[in-house]
Amino acid sequence: MKALGYPGALFFTYMDKLIIVPLGISIFFLLDWYVYQSIRALNKDWQKPKKDTIRGIYWIISAITLCVFVFYHSIKPSDYSLTVQQFILAFIFINYIGKFLAIFPLVVDDARRLYRLIIDKSHQKSKDKETPEKRGKGLPGEPIPRSKFLAKSALIAGGIPILTLSYGIVSGAHDYRIRRLRIKLPHLPKAYDGIRIAQLSDIHSGSFFNKTAVIGGVEMLQAEKPDMIFFTGDLVNNITDEVKDYIPVFSKLSAPMGIYSTLGNHDYGDYKRWSSEQDKAKNFQGMLDAHKALGWKLLRNEHEVITSSGDPLAIIGVENWGQGRFAKYGDLEKAYRGTEDIPVKLLLSHDPSHWDAEVRPGYSDIDLTFSGHTHGFQFGIEIPQLKWSPSQYLYEQWAGLYQKGSQYIYVNRGFGYIGYPGRIGMPPEITIIELVRA
Repeated sequence: MKALGYPGALFFTYMDKLIIVPLGISIFFLLDWYVYQSIRALNKDWQKPKKDTIRGIYWIISAITLCVFVFYHSIKPSDYSLTVQQFILAFIFINYIGKFLAIFPLVVDDARRLYRLIIDKSHQKSKDKETPEKRGKGLPGEPIPRSKFLAKSALIAGGIPILTLSYGIVSGAHDYRIRRLRIKLPHLPKAYDGIRIAQLSDIHSGSFFNKTAVIGGVEMLQAEKPDMIFFTGDLVNNITDEVKDYIPVFSKLSAPMGIYSTLGNHDYGDYKRWSSEQDKAKNFQGMLDAHKALGWKLLRNEHEVITSSGDPLAIIGVENWGQGRFAKYGDLEKAYRGTEDIPVKLLLSHDPSHWDAEVRPGYSDIDLTFSGHTHGFQFGIEIPQLKWSPSQYLYEQWAGLYQKGSQYIYVNRGFGYIGYPGRIGMPPEITIIELVRA
């Protein structure tokens, strides 16, 4: 944490180093030691060079992870890019989430051993008359061995999340998928029958670590030759400078009927500690300038009416409006005003919770809302028989197309990522929506 004119910041920085770091090291080391018991149980009969090599590798990785943890808490956020910080946290998390899951079979094993020890001691006399085989080698004074089955279960339980999360970074982060769908609108003018709209959302340019792959994703979208492109917010994570290197990439997008955009909750600089309100305002002005440099028409609580063959179509854009703790900069009443007589209205609103909270109750003639924000939690399962993600416990509409009455909302799964620099079962998305007359 950097002290930038906020009282108490230095105190919390000191407490972080004094308490959190030693506490974290202690907890992580105990996890390391406990999981190590399963490795000892499984390779105790191996030849010494091989056995020592495996055990040594385990402790070297653990030591590196602890050093990375200490290093992360010793740096200032401004010293390293967000991408570097993201990978540091991912490395720590992946290592210890696996070990945390591994302890459950070990706890079961220790409970089994403790139970057996109690039974052995309470039946000491009868045990003396039994053969060692019948007693399971639980002779008095002799340690009860670990179950190799449970030790293997511990390593499997810990290894699966480590491999899965690592694969999600290497393969899933930039595995762009094009999702195509057709939506029937009853009042769609003939001039727009078959219009193709591409949607991007949640670019989060500050998280990217593979520019070549990002360029490939942009080229995939451009190859679809959409009539219009909508971007529904979160161009960056925290500060506008994050997008600077990617303006030349995304400015290559073009569509004959224009590119329209709106702002997401991360685009305002609300998640960074600023030295002054002036600095925050300057950052936000940079965001507005970035949209201009990209060639995108940013809709800030306003609308744009396009006309084809004399038929109008309204594109409405609101600033971020989210339920709960999320910022409510959006003013739908202001953005909507003047579109009352236009037969078809398309709304760009970053957070899908806005749909049930304000859009549907008060604006029943908004035909289709385009949203993002959820990322599909960057984790889930989507197969014909099952669609699941932790995101569904936070949002009723979290990925894909939803309909209530005559109104639709489409929630894009996001082009980028934040926090965990990968995706598992929820690949980054480019949406192509074709509007047709009902």
